[in-house]
Amino acid sequence: MAKGPSCCHGCCHGCATCLLGLYSCRWAKNKRKGLRTTKCDCSWFFFLFCVCLFALVWLYHALILLNDFHNFNEFLFRQTQWWVDWSLPLLGVTVLLVTYSALLLVLALCLQLCGQPLKLHCLHKCLLILTALVVAAAFVALDVKWTEQWQSARISLQATGPFLHIGAVAGVTLLAWPVADCFYRTRRAAPKVLLLLVYFGVTAALYLAPLMISSPCLMEENKLPPKPALAGHRGAPMPCPSTPPWHQSLDVALVSAQSFTASGYLINSDKSLAQPPSCHVSKPPANTISPIADRIPFLMHDETLTRTTNVQKVFNAQATMSGTTFNWTDLQQLDAGSWFLERNPFRSVQGLSSEAQGQARAQKIPSLEQVLQEAKQHNISIMFDLRPENHTDYQSFVNVTVATILESGIPPQLVTWVPDGLRDQVRQQAPGFQQIYGLKSSWNETESPLRLNLPYQDVSTEQIGRYRQDNISVNLYVVNEPWLFSVLWCAGAGSVTTNACQVLKEMKRPLWLLPRNTYLMVWIVIDCVSFLLLLSAFLLLQKCSRRKEPAESKSDVLLTKINSLMQE
Repeated sequence: MAKGPSCCHGCCHGCATCLLGLYSCRWAKNKRKGLRTTKCDCSWFFFLFCVCLFALVWLYHALILLNDFHNFNEFLFRQTQWWVDWSLPLLGVTVLLVTYSALLLVLALCLQLCGQPLKLHCLHKCLLILTALVVAAAFVALDVKWTEQWQSARISLQATGPFLHIGAVAGVTLLAWPVADCFYRTRRAAPKVLLLLVYFGVTAALYLAPLMISSPCLMEENKLPPKPALAGHRGAPMPCPSTPPWHQSLDVALVSAQSFTASGYLINSDKSLAQPPSCHVSKPPANTISPIADRIPFLMHDETLTRTTNVQKVFNAQATMSGTTFNWTDLQQLDAGSWFLERNPFRSVQGLSSEAQGQARAQKIPSLEQVLQEAKQHNISIMFDLRPENHTDYQSFVNVTVATILESGIPPQLVTWVPDGLRDQVRQQAPGFQQIYGLKSSWNETESPLRLNLPYQDVSTEQIGRYRQDNISVNLYVVNEPWLFSVLWCAGAGSVTTNACQVLKEMKRPLWLLPRNTYLMVWIVIDCVSFLLLLSAFLLLQKCSRRKEPAESKSDVLLTKINSLMQE
């Protein structure tokens, strides 16, 4: 990348000065005299390119993380007792780093085309190193604390692979101009050969990348599986402004009949499915005669009450204790709605009316009995977990919960039992319950039909397809983003658990669906157009460099003669 003749030398002198000033912080003429691009400068340019690519990859991961970011916010709350929506600062910092490194890269490419030296200023060098360290720290933290997100990234490539391929081909085609300019201005043969090998090697790999792209959305539309059923996670906590808030604004329950219809639970034909938060069992009152009978199953996602109630104000000394250590009378003293309005975890409170917000503030922790009565009245299937499974009284919890369900009078077939612990005992007590399995080790292969409830990261789209062929219904959780829902829809998922019922229920088809033959045609056309543009760039810049060679030769001869005369 040594300074030399270029077909772009005729570019505006003012523009070149401005570009060099922004990149090198050299604005005065006397500071620019005799500058040339050294090997060290080339190394910094390569580092700049790598940092920009690194930051772009992290931006891609950050956008994928949005599907599960509420879980991350909850994790940090449990560590710090401080609620913040960390997705906003994460995306803000990431966009800032990507923008900064991308602008520097654009400046460098423009300077290269204008034949100006690439003297990166020390401040830019320090900021680039800092950018690389911040992004590396983010990836390390992701690997240590959130390893399942690597599987999310793998699934996301099935949703974005064809589009990433088109973008990458467009990018490498645009790079043909600065690469060709650098090639014709480089004098030595070895760097020229290395540059061509690297550039055309990467280009060829990108041209053939679709051979490795596999997506369930590459299919004929008539082969598209039925739309997955939607199970409202924790009462569908991303409310639609037109619906009342008490059912979705809480992480504690579905306690209104309207919640089952207004929030998007009505899904496949005549079947509805609701998934409230996990079930816990309260402590019996002191001096009770019947400790088992006086335990009340209630709905709460977290093991403790600090995030979704005002327990710190009412029972400060017991605030961090498990919800199962409180009796039902104490639990009913807690405000289980105001937290949602204060923290606005899904940025949806602004869409609620003042009346709806007032209803949310009046919410109490609901019992399982309340939800069962609503499900019974509206013929809705209900699926829930029972926690904590490692509790010493877990068998008592199971007995109390099963007894509560049977006494409620709800048809057993409307109850989907999730917990793996003591499943055989539950099957004996209530053979009518629909059993849905998680871990493969808990499957009973003699049962038919078999139903699975798994994190979406734990199963590949190929496995989902095989389960569907074997008439195994798979429920995947937690699916909030349309791109993820589209991939799982195409793969054949039976249902998904989601916080965003009001978004996913509006989807009439996946975000994109493309027959494989059509994609093959698009792939070939894009590669051919890219190759023609790439070839044109090299041929045009070759003509530019040849036109300048005679002028340079005459100048060299004249300078040689002048030098000889001066020596004489």
